[in-house]
Amino acid sequence: MRFASPKDELASKLAIAGRAASAKSTIQILSHVLLRAEDGRCELAATDMEISLRVPLEMTVEEPGAVVLPRLAGDIVRSMADGPITLEHRANEGVVSLSGGGSSFSLNCLQAHDFPELPADEGTGLVIPAEPLVEAIDRVARAASRDETRPVLTGVLVRIGPDGLTMVATDSYRLAVRQTALDAPPADVREAIVPARALSEVSRLVGVMKADAVEVVLSETQALFRIGDLRLTSRLIEGQFPDHRQLVPDTFEHDVAFERSELLGVLTRIGVLAQRNTPVRLAFEPGSVTISAISDQIGEGHESIPVSFTGEPLEMGFNVEFLRAGVESIGGDEVRLGLISPLRPGLLRGASDDYRYLLMPIRLNA
Repeated sequence: MRFASPKDELASKLAIAGRAASAKSTIQILSHVLLRAEDGRCELAATDMEISLRVPLEMTVEEPGAVVLPRLAGDIVRSMADGPITLEHRANEGVVSLSGGGSSFSLNCLQAHDFPELPADEGTGLVIPAEPLVEAIDRVARAASRDETRPVLTGVLVRIGPDGLTMVATDSYRLAVRQTALDAPPADVREAIVPARALSEVSRLVGVMKADAVEVVLSETQALFRIGDLRLTSRLIEGQFPDHRQLVPDTFEHDVAFERSELLGVLTRIGVLAQRNTPVRLAFEPGSVTISAISDQIGEGHESIPVSFTGEPLEMGFNVEFLRAGVESIGGDEVRLGLISPLRPGLLRGASDDYRYLLMPIRLNA
């Protein structure tokens, strides 16, 4: 094969496709990028067997063909002088040549016929405006677990139906729920557990491509996201996702309103002391709350702010990073915290109920 492509086009598309290549797999070809130019279509593709990316590439093809490039090729192209880059590979040979701007490189490569078969780009899905989709992903996916011993919790429950788009994630310490109304919701319901990493990539690619909408196709075994001319496919996670409707309490003893930016500022300052397993303490009394942290190694700090709290004093402990992440995810200027008791979870929400963030407390020592 032989083709020419503008340097910036080739470098940027190699960088995008390389996001799906594996950085850990012992299977060498999974850390590479497939380049295919045939049937009038040119594309780059990569997969780590969990997610796959297909990225169209603008090029002038002199001889069609296919080759598997090392991911390092993207760095090399990016370092070359501006202008067209020519790539040449002879079938069944283990070397590919790159030249342009007075530079030339010969790189070891792999054969296209050894590359894993990519998921089919099939099916018609639901077109969702990019902005609310990305907002839902960014506010929910952060609550997914990173513990691979519990695969279901590393995913996000995605439900598309007559009531719109619902996303749910939990790591068993916190739970985030986002409900988004759709202008033309489907009549039937499709539900799947999508890896949080795949959804985070969708969010990032929407920004890179400046896409206005994303087509979402949920099948029995995979999720397909069409983002402009890009195709991201992810395997689905099998298992039973926790029922968030049973986890979120219906009523609370206290419903405390905070000014969002003020609460974030206090948590940021006091959170410096709340390292590792040190909880941040919220001590409520009529008219105020004192937020504090005590570290045996560093010291202690506290700050009080006025709030609309009434009743008997109440003290609770939370993981400060989880609490701050929940406050950051709330839209608007006001954050409301629903409380029941020191050992029951607290619920963060904004002026509307389209986003809820449930957080388990930490038992405080006397």
